[in-house]
Amino acid sequence: MIISVSRRTDIPAFYSDWFFNRLKDGYVYVKNPMNSKQIGKVSLKKEDVDCFVFWTKNARPMMKNLDKLEGYNYYFQYTISPYKKDVEPLVQNKKLIIDNFIELSKILGKERMILRYDPIFINKDYTMEYHKIAFKKLCEKLAGYTDKCVISFIDLYQRTERNSRHLKIRKPTEAEEDELVKTFYNIAKEHNITIEMCSESRRESFEKIGVKAGKCIDSDLIAKITGNYLKYGKDKNQREECGCVQSVDIGEYNTCIHGCTYCYANFNKDMAKKNYELHNKEGELLIGEVPLGAVIKDRKIKPVSTKKKEKVVEENSNNRTLFFEK
Repeated sequence: MIISVSRRTDIPAFYSDWFFNRLKDGYVYVKNPMNSKQIGKVSLKKEDVDCFVFWTKNARPMMKNLDKLEGYNYYFQYTISPYKKDVEPLVQNKKLIIDNFIELSKILGKERMILRYDPIFINKDYTMEYHKIAFKKLCEKLAGYTDKCVISFIDLYQRTERNSRHLKIRKPTEAEEDELVKTFYNIAKEHNITIEMCSESRRESFEKIGVKAGKCIDSDLIAKITGNYLKYGKDKNQREECGCVQSVDIGEYNTCIHGCTYCYANFNKDMAKKNYELHNKEGELLIGEVPLGAVIKDRKIKPVSTKKKEKVVEENSNNRTLFFEK
């Protein structure tokens, strides 16, 4: 099965010791988000894991244990957004994050490093021109270290509007979206980076520009990494616009302490901080202990079919000149 680590929180940044402890024990317990007494037992044994998909804004805490992933297949969805501390108060310095992205790319290969520039929103500080300049600089720095960048525009959920009200952010208009996508497409093309959209309803409009809808949990990429084509069904737990295939997520909502004002996975930062304080890196669950009366069942999602194919992942080149912005 494919293991998502995690859409719900940043495990590489804040819970990497716990993850590697669970890896050593070969399983993890995951609460049902709708019922904390329904717990899934998810195997982390090599023979049961087709691929890990890591989602993060900072993978630096993982680096000391990266060798423990030997024998597993995995790739990163790595977000580097253009926002400052008013929007992302506890996200690490972006120069250090870019350094880490490049370091990982040298180790893993650029195919396994997916850049994310999202969510995109507009306000008086983060204007259209600001995004164009920021994206250009980012592509200049990461050229040769990634093949793909995923972008998306902000969805103003009720909690997002509440937590970001003081910033007066807004979703770009359709005309502004088209302008940004076209600009990003041209910038990325200059740096041999492919742009893909994440869960956007205006799919046909963006395809006319040359930008197709992507799959963050991507069976095609996993086939390149593993040498096996694993036919998984569409993930029915995601939005209709989402192209991801099925996976098991081992994270938990309301646990990420980056403090991003636009976050959809936290009710508020105080709840996330409180849950973080309940974390035990030796625990079977990410947060807290197994409650009395809990029902624990094995959780598995198997591919419909598996077809062997020749590995097509290219060897990574280390002969790159780094460029860093002071």
